[in-house]
Amino acid sequence: MIVVTGATGNVGRPLTRALAEAGEQVTAVSRHAAAAPDGVRHMVADLAEPNGLEPALAGAKALFLLLSGDMHAVGAHPADIIGQAVAGGVRRVVLLSSQGVATRPFGTTRIVVREVEDALRESGLDWAILRPGGFASNALWWADSVRTRRVVAAPFGDVGVPIIDPADIADVAAACLLDDRHAGGVYELTGPEVITPRQQAEAIATALGSPVRFDHLTRDEARAAMAHSMPVELADDTLDILGSPSPAELRVSPDPQRVLGRAPRPFADWASRNVAAFR
Repeated sequence: MIVVTGATGNVGRPLTRALAEAGEQVTAVSRHAAAAPDGVRHMVADLAEPNGLEPALAGAKALFLLLSGDMHAVGAHPADIIGQAVAGGVRRVVLLSSQGVATRPFGTTRIVVREVEDALRESGLDWAILRPGGFASNALWWADSVRTRRVVAAPFGDVGVPIIDPADIADVAAACLLDDRHAGGVYELTGPEVITPRQQAEAIATALGSPVRFDHLTRDEARAAMAHSMPVELADDTLDILGSPSPAELRVSPDPQRVLGRAPRPFADWASRNVAAFR
């Protein structure tokens, strides 16, 4: 049995499907009741609650651990989940971490995630750590404004980073869960090219076959909007990267190609597959 947390999200959903199609028994875990692929058991659990994962971990051989936004906040204790996995008899954990753990190790939320990485390394379990940069699916923040006004509003319109398709993260996670060769691997995950918010808006417009205007937001405006869905500390850490990426954060990583044997998908591919969200 493989347990997938965040199973209804942009990474967890394709990962759950890939594991089920590979013939694995899967328990999909999310905070709220949701439909699951045929043959997949779904369980409701809140990772922020002590012992919340215990029922799902019973009999599991592996765990994909995705920490929701509030688990990155100051005062959260996500490293405790590693102890729960050990106690539950899990043998392998694949952790969805963050590129910022390496590139900006002293950011408030990065320290929290680093503690989880350290707990995993010291746990005695088989493990792999995935460190993605920005997600292509973050463009869904613009879905409502594109649908209603054909507008993308974002800060730092001409500053780009090599964002990655969550489906590629899921494929790497599946490989790490199923293949012993990836035990002890730390993989930096990026897309194949640096792309700016303005260029993302153009790719969405191409997928729609309709013009999309780009409007610039100030950092403060963007921070206020992001704070509705994530801790302020995480919003600040994210905006630091988006506004002034370091050379390491601009680098296109070879790791997806090494793990998957193919190049990661470009943003235009993600936009075409998800165009219904913007119509």
